Amino acid sequence: MYNHAKTGYQHWGVDTEDAIARCAAIPLSLHCWQGDDVTGFENPGGALSGGIQTTGNYPGKARGKDDLFKDLDFAYSLIPGKKRLNLHAIYGISAGGAAPVKRDELDIVHFEPWLAWARGRGIGIDFNPTLFSHPLASEGLTLSHPDRKVRDFWIRHVKATRKIAAYLGEQQGSPCLHNIWIPDGLKDVPADRLGPRERLRDSLDQIFSVSYDRSFIIDVMESKVFGIGLESYTVGSAEFYLSYAAKRGLYPLLDNGHYHPTELVSDKISSVLSMFDKMALHITRPVRWDSDHVPLFEDEIREITKEIIRCRGEERVLIGLDYFDAGINRIAAWVTGARNVQKALLYALLQPHDELKKLQDALNFSKLLVWQEELKTLPFGAVWEEYLRRQNCPGDWFPAVEQYETEVLRKRV
Repeated sequence: MYNHAKTGYQHWGVDTEDAIARCAAIPLSLHCWQGDDVTGFENPGGALSGGIQTTGNYPGKARGKDDLFKDLDFAYSLIPGKKRLNLHAIYGISAGGAAPVKRDELDIVHFEPWLAWARGRGIGIDFNPTLFSHPLASEGLTLSHPDRKVRDFWIRHVKATRKIAAYLGEQQGSPCLHNIWIPDGLKDVPADRLGPRERLRDSLDQIFSVSYDRSFIIDVMESKVFGIGLESYTVGSAEFYLSYAAKRGLYPLLDNGHYHPTELVSDKISSVLSMFDKMALHITRPVRWDSDHVPLFEDEIREITKEIIRCRGEERVLIGLDYFDAGINRIAAWVTGARNVQKALLYALLQPHDELKKLQDALNFSKLLVWQEELKTLPFGAVWEEYLRRQNCPGDWFPAVEQYETEVLRKRV
């Protein structure tokens, strides 16, 4: 079947061997928070806040670091390609079972266990400060809060996480992406839109007053449209962060759930890459809003990955995953979403992009449309199966998840 597919793609000038090799080299940063519903180790019984929520109560949620390490290992074994780990600050580990430290006192030592775990698996770590689910974020305001003391706490927190990220990047030998996302916004129509944004700008200026070697850390900022209870105004909008990143020589992160439903992140990638030498993505699946459903192998995900490949952005676009579903088996959610993004990347690599561009530039839109449609029915599935085989990754993987659920997940209380 693969040889048949290889010949079929050759007719269109596509080298399946090259596509398979390139796909295997594109890293995906798997988000740790799918394993425990974004709970973290700081307050395991605490509820999410800051415009975020999970729904469902499927058995087997990770109860701590040992469960999460075990679940991640199992999930990684079912996902092909090069992988990283996307880690939030609330997953810091205190030595000897000591109580978690305050967020503005987090230090390198609290993430040494993660570094050791990742080193043993050849996995790089990316990192995020956690500016939600905390008493000082209960009003939906952090770095833009009108109270100076509240802002200072969060400034200290993000300074601490940048220090940790730079250390992780230095130790692991690859830059650690450090992503700032804040929930800050208002439920109803604001009386002042400028003031909070000026306070956020001032907070960021203080955070970035500390410089680190850029071979250790990549600083990015993630915008959003709105959150639950923060529907009318978001301080960290796309325009704000794009402007700030361009002015300060930093980078934007685009989450395809953080825009109006009629906006497409696939259309934004080329605009960002025309101005920045790199950018970051969070891939999710929004259903009417930023609902963080498990990504499917559907049109917009395929268009996002095609845009990355068209723009020769394999090394410029840093891809992370961000979804969480507590209503289904959490391992199945992790693996399904990650494999679908890998599948979309391989699909994108199997397109004759140069020839399609030539048709567009020649204004031959009839032939372009016909080719784009004909390419959709090429034997992609056989190439995907061959990719999985070479990655020593099972094609029929769900029985292993069912067995893991029976032997491990359902025994957790």
